[in-house]
Amino acid sequence: MMLIKLAWHSLGSRLGTVLLTIMMMSVSVLVLLSVENIRHQAKESFQQSVSDVDLIVGPRTGQINLLLYSIFHIGVPTHNLSWDSYQMLQQQPEVDWTIPLSLGDSHQGYRVVGSEQQLFEHFRYRADHSLEFASGNAFSETYDAVVGAEVAATLGYQTGNAIVLAHGIADTSFSRHDNHPFQISGILKPTGTPIDRSVFISLTGLEAMHADFPGANTAPDLTPQSVTAVLVGLKSKIKTFSLQREINTYSAEALQAILPGVALSSLWSMLSGVEQTLWVISLLVLLGALIGMVNVLLLSMRERRHELAVLRALGYHPSFLFALLQLEAILITASSIIVALLALSAGDMWLREWLLSQFGLFLADSLLQAGTWRLVGGIMLAAILSALLPAVNAYRQGLGTQLR
Repeated sequence: MMLIKLAWHSLGSRLGTVLLTIMMMSVSVLVLLSVENIRHQAKESFQQSVSDVDLIVGPRTGQINLLLYSIFHIGVPTHNLSWDSYQMLQQQPEVDWTIPLSLGDSHQGYRVVGSEQQLFEHFRYRADHSLEFASGNAFSETYDAVVGAEVAATLGYQTGNAIVLAHGIADTSFSRHDNHPFQISGILKPTGTPIDRSVFISLTGLEAMHADFPGANTAPDLTPQSVTAVLVGLKSKIKTFSLQREINTYSAEALQAILPGVALSSLWSMLSGVEQTLWVISLLVLLGALIGMVNVLLLSMRERRHELAVLRALGYHPSFLFALLQLEAILITASSIIVALLALSAGDMWLREWLLSQFGLFLADSLLQAGTWRLVGGIMLAAILSALLPAVNAYRQGLGTQLR
């Protein structure tokens, strides 16, 4: 108790310098904890972009390519999956539900996805979150459209607004379907997934848009000829591998079935370079702060020679001085960590909705994960090791040297 009280008063006597050191350490710890939490949350959001989908089926291509355009709506599929093959998938006894996806059009830079009502009934993200509407409802008419939260916010759309879609990714005048405008029937709530950046229409609406006839409800045959990919949910997870093998060896058409979780993990591993770079930068920032703390402690040794000499004259062992310097470093670091955690919690509370809407980054309710506590423990250990130099210096100084 005496040691703690003495260390506290010693730091209080150098309050200005100590506060600057705590501020510098707090910023470094905040950067490190923020990067770690954002890295963890980004990975979680990335890997939970789609949930409860057992297989993704599409034309034979690489699994990363199939994942990119079916889930993230990135890239252009080289070819499609025939409607006959889609019906074959629906008729499989192991299949509980299917969600067809058809890409190829856009609206002011946002991808247009043709699908069916099953999308709003069965699609899940972040474990068991279903798609919810901020306003309106799912498409029910041929020329109805549902827009994601980011599309509505960026373009200022509301339900009932008319929009014109364009063929292909580029929204140029010669590719716009001006004769077939769509009406927004619903706007989805933010999800933190590519859903927010998409426009959804029905497969019949997609066919009608590309047909050469006027009007919305006088179409001849709007049965799709093909789809880009299919999300498949099974009645039993046990059947996943057997159905995957059956689809991959389907003789009527070259198809490929992939496991979403495996493909997402493979894609994330390809992005690990960016993750490691951020981690190294954060560690360098923390290292600079630790060096600054050691420098403060070393400089204070000159000012405190008489203070330490008095302690020695009172009969305190050199190990007491060693422990005093270590305790001061621990108190500075602990204060910095507390300030950083408070700032991180405040930032989470104020920036949660903004991060979700602007960057699609969903933050968990608790930022203090097991990894965060391990990181805090590592920071404390690094501070103790860094303080060894001034602590050993205090231990080795003789009484005569200190009284000069």
